[in-house]
Amino acid sequence: MRCVKHLVPEAQFLKTKAIVEKFGKPGGTGEVLQKKLLEKREKTANWVYDYWLEDMYLNNRLALAVNSSPALVFQKQSFRDREDSLRFAAHLIMGVMEYKAMLDERSLPPDYARGQQAGTELCMEQHYRLFTSYRRPGLKQDSLVTRSSTGANKKHDPGHIIVACKKQFFVLNLMEKSQQLSMRDVLIQLGRVSKLAENTEERLPPIGILTSDGRTEWAQARDILLKDPVNRESLELIEQCVCVVCLDEPTGVEPTDSNRALFMLHGGSEDKNGANRWYDKSMQFVVGADGVCGVVFEHSSFEGIVTVQCAEYLLKYMTASPSKLSRSSSVSDLPAPQRLGWRCSPQLQAMLASSAEHLNRLVRNLDMEVFTFRAYGKEFIKKQKMSPDAYIQVALQVAFYRCNGRAVSTYESASNRCFMAGRVDNIRSATLEALYFVKAMTDERVSTQDSEKMERLWKAIDAQTNYTKMAIMGMGIDNHLLGLREMAMELKIETPEMFSDKTYHLSNQFILSTSQVPTTLDMFCCYGPVVPNGYGTCYNPQAEHIVFCVSSFRECTATSSLVLMRALEQALLDMSDLCHKYNSAGQDQGAHKPTSAKK
Repeated sequence: MRCVKHLVPEAQFLKTKAIVEKFGKPGGTGEVLQKKLLEKREKTANWVYDYWLEDMYLNNRLALAVNSSPALVFQKQSFRDREDSLRFAAHLIMGVMEYKAMLDERSLPPDYARGQQAGTELCMEQHYRLFTSYRRPGLKQDSLVTRSSTGANKKHDPGHIIVACKKQFFVLNLMEKSQQLSMRDVLIQLGRVSKLAENTEERLPPIGILTSDGRTEWAQARDILLKDPVNRESLELIEQCVCVVCLDEPTGVEPTDSNRALFMLHGGSEDKNGANRWYDKSMQFVVGADGVCGVVFEHSSFEGIVTVQCAEYLLKYMTASPSKLSRSSSVSDLPAPQRLGWRCSPQLQAMLASSAEHLNRLVRNLDMEVFTFRAYGKEFIKKQKMSPDAYIQVALQVAFYRCNGRAVSTYESASNRCFMAGRVDNIRSATLEALYFVKAMTDERVSTQDSEKMERLWKAIDAQTNYTKMAIMGMGIDNHLLGLREMAMELKIETPEMFSDKTYHLSNQFILSTSQVPTTLDMFCCYGPVVPNGYGTCYNPQAEHIVFCVSSFRECTATSSLVLMRALEQALLDMSDLCHKYNSAGQDQGAHKPTSAKK
């Protein structure tokens, strides 16, 4: 109730309050559901995992492209020619083989929490799904298919990857004649793929475009595809691959940060690289002939930070180990990579045209602004004895309010990996304390003294930091409420009124969907909004700068990525001005000040 009180009209809040009190009264429905949830906790490793996975991902019918799958955008590469880009791809594939071998042997060093929970060992399960997971579309609900990875004692077979080139798909076996391919072998095979894809006479329909459509539409098309044994074999080979490597054509536009983010998320329209994808596969490495490179990842198996760790390992591997093209270790007479076959009925041809139209509309609709705020970074914020993450979240509240004159439900992901099989809960960043500070910086800025503004800023930071701590430790409200709601469905109890209440619905419409994805190398993460009238805001705080990726949909007249970006820049400048003015005035009397910096 505290999370929503200031976000809905008073009359609506009072109605919700009565509904919640009825739900929570002794002997009421809430107590029954809570008791059952506690019983479930005793029987399962993680009581919320399946509920969360289905609610957050598998039940969602929207296209994975833009709406669900984020992207990591690498630093732009300087390729002199196609051979250069194939060499980069071959080197990347060698890194994937090395990283996957570590995962298969379970030899990846354990992760430990940083910041408030520093030193806590984290669950590693998400890492082991990087190259073994596949999201299969369903008519009503998708399914997450996870193959067991090779054990440490078995002869290590690295498996095969799928290479997408000119909207065609090829199988590249990573082992031939019981010998793992060398980098030279991989490069030879990629060269062959590139040549095979050039052959227009053998070109097949761009089936990959179907995976960019809504999940129900793709499931319907897949059911038709499966009726033909040729298609069935191709689908099986894709489902079982380690990853997809997309050899993209040049984008034809200036490779700004914003443009690279857009092309990474959706590949451009169908006639560009939009069909050179297979969105169901967990990891798609994109290597563009023009140096636009990165990873698109299907998000239901693991969180962004796990992808970042993998990508950073690969890029460091490529820098540390020079391209090895020795002839001696090469497998002689490599069989040519197999082109996946597709048989297309007129009905499937119509579905391909429909999917292409849907993707093109999505491409036109996505509005993305990537900008680097250079006035300061996290080191300045730490010197104020404030958490950089909490500080940025408060700045986002200021920016949104300035653009819209109101506060809205805000989602920030909080990792629950300190629990077995833990995924995330939600930090509800639109706190009452943040709103008080926002008003001091906007509506009441003239009448509010700097000392009062600072007091409110510290309280907003504290509220955000405390909620973050609760959410990380499993004490957030969203997973718990989800569990109670799903338990009612399991028990076939009539859905409690609380879950059909307008306030509950509004509280889960995340107009601001935010996430901190820090990196140690020059790359950034981006994603689309989660609601039609919302923003996706990903940020990467560095020592002396902060990278922001702000997305929205052009079809919504109430949103503009550029407008929010400028408001965010101004909010960050205003907040640092306030800190400077307060500090230089030496006004530390009577105001609450944290004693140590929170990371």
